[in-house]
Amino acid sequence: MTYTYKTKGTCSRAITFDVEDNIVKNVKFQGGCMGNTNGVAMLVEGMEVNEVIKRLEGIQCGFRGTSCPDQLASALKEAIE
Repeated sequence: MTYTYKTKGTCSRAITFDVEDNIVKNVKFQGGCMGNTNGVAMLVEGMEVNEVIKRLEGIQCGFRGTSCPDQLASALKEAIE
């Protein structure tokens, strides 16, 4: 199933991704730092949802209190609820 998550507090505006059999696939960030967001997307491809959440949740970008990886963790948590 494909999900779209509107990010909060980051340069990226949204994240789209698929979750199939508890596996993260096809992560795409809209906006943000292209090198970093593409890197995160490639690294989490094929990982289990809970492992991605565990690794990315709480990462901060400067003083924002969140980051693109943290927003992906939030998006995944919302998707599996």
